[in-house]
Amino acid sequence: MTEFTHSQSRRIAPWAADRRAANPGFKAAQQVLHMRGFRARMGQGRNPTGMFVREGSFILAQSPQRHFDRVYRTPPTHVVARLPEVPHVPINLLSHHAPYCNPLLNQLEAYELTSVVDKVDAHRDISPDLEGAAVWILGDWNQEPWRQSDIDWNSPAVTDRVHRCHRAVKQSGGPNGLWVSRTGVDELMMDAGMHDACRFAALHRGQHNALDPTAGFAPGGAGQGGLCRIDRPYMDGFSVRAVEEAWVLDMTGISDHHAVVIVLSRPRLVRALHREFPELEPWELAA
Repeated sequence: MTEFTHSQSRRIAPWAADRRAANPGFKAAQQVLHMRGFRARMGQGRNPTGMFVREGSFILAQSPQRHFDRVYRTPPTHVVARLPEVPHVPINLLSHHAPYCNPLLNQLEAYELTSVVDKVDAHRDISPDLEGAAVWILGDWNQEPWRQSDIDWNSPAVTDRVHRCHRAVKQSGGPNGLWVSRTGVDELMMDAGMHDACRFAALHRGQHNALDPTAGFAPGGAGQGGLCRIDRPYMDGFSVRAVEEAWVLDMTGISDHHAVVIVLSRPRLVRALHREFPELEPWELAA
């Protein structure tokens, strides 16, 4: 849940009605979904992150959540889960909502997330035979992927100048500089050895609709450049090999973003956590 609106009961929640409804709604959602819910702390906005994990599918400790307080405009939800078949390998699950209004902070937060990505290879300096952690970061990155943008930021149809400052950067200074999409977060994730699960499904499973846009559908988005794929799931170079299917689920009438669905093969995930597959090289899917 990258925008877990109405989920907070703390006094710092921005609206009293949200606070009154938060706990009963959160409890009801867990009962209906038969999942254990997690809420990150509130940030500056009213849309914090959250997560639901089905116990039985995963092993969860008594206190599996890690909290982040600083740097993040909207703190991510970070839960450590384990697969029953591979209980010694932690799977770091993160729900992230990047800043929509500050591309510099967006990049900074992505760098902070690499402190979790570092756990993938944390033990290799001790022994190459040790099995490291898995990391899955699913987020609204408020930034487009590398070389997939169809938005012409220089078009007169782009009338929301502030939004363009959030999502694009000028290649040269002055009033006539050409605007291009910011893609630094996607590039950083690939540099760090993380892989877009939708790219994997498109390239290795032939599911090209996994790369369909996820945002830009809101009526208030006119003048912002059009459809884009800012919601992306990143997985480490071992786990991503377990991806069987991926698609974008139409959420018209429910949300201004479409949902991204990723299906993993459990047997392949077990093998991936044991690292029986070779790790995908950085940028391998982009190439």
